[in-house]
Amino acid sequence: MGLPKSSEDLSSEMEVDAFRRLFPLRYFERHLAESIRPDGRALGKSRETSIFLGAVSTANGSALVKIGSTTMLTAIKMEVMTPSLESPNEGCLAVDFFMPPICSPIVRPGRPAEASPVVSKQLSDTISSSRMIDLKELSLVSGKAAWMTYLDIYCLDADGALFDAALLSAVAALSHLQIPAVAMNDDGKIVLVSNEDGQNQTQEPVNKEKRKLTLRSIPFSLTCILHKNYIVADPTAEEESIVETHLTIVLDASGQLISLYKTGGPVLAYPSTIQDCVALTRQRVKEVKGLLDKENSAMEV
Repeated sequence: MGLPKSSEDLSSEMEVDAFRRLFPLRYFERHLAESIRPDGRALGKSRETSIFLGAVSTANGSALVKIGSTTMLTAIKMEVMTPSLESPNEGCLAVDFFMPPICSPIVRPGRPAEASPVVSKQLSDTISSSRMIDLKELSLVSGKAAWMTYLDIYCLDADGALFDAALLSAVAALSHLQIPAVAMNDDGKIVLVSNEDGQNQTQEPVNKEKRKLTLRSIPFSLTCILHKNYIVADPTAEEESIVETHLTIVLDASGQLISLYKTGGPVLAYPSTIQDCVALTRQRVKEVKGLLDKENSAMEV
């Protein structure tokens, strides 16, 4: 009697899977009516999140972040540059977001992913508008030398909420960043100082030792998808493909609004919808900030 029952269960699973593929919106709406997601989460619950600092040993700062299956790797590299005439006392920060073919079956080799430049621009704008980094802190010698900081974010698995995971990975890598020790040599050039070099070939130390970057208003984000009167937090790629209205809220660690991004769907007519999304984001900020603080504390031990 066990075999027929097993066969019936298999047939039922195949029917559900076929319905899910043929009528994804109806399948999703049936779950929304029960206030539960296809993956078993409540509508406002985010996926399990992890942060690993120092994932790339050759980088000046790095972090690996996972939100559900979505995985981001950020690596920071610093080089000495000549500052611009307009900003002689400031360094530069360049943000790039990459989606290699391994991250998703919809990304084809030889063709840049459509989402890549959009997320890259959002990340750059968010980091700049948050004023998290004082570019003057990247200055070495006024008008002569400053740090050029390359912040490269790689998407290793794209399963929804790409901006949220990329921003968290970038913030985590910046919190892990160690600014190298440098000095001015006999030719007046800025050179890196290693433990073995000491001060034998230098005249004037600029950074006597490695130091951390001071982070001020740190941004965190949460993406929600909106369907009818439902708000679904931290969507998967499948959920994002079904619902066209996406709303991303960016807050600082104190809960103050930094920016808001909306893609697709009709104009939001109800302020209460945005307020509800902000409330969910504030809860999420507490969660991820706690994770980041825990990881940074573990690195200091």
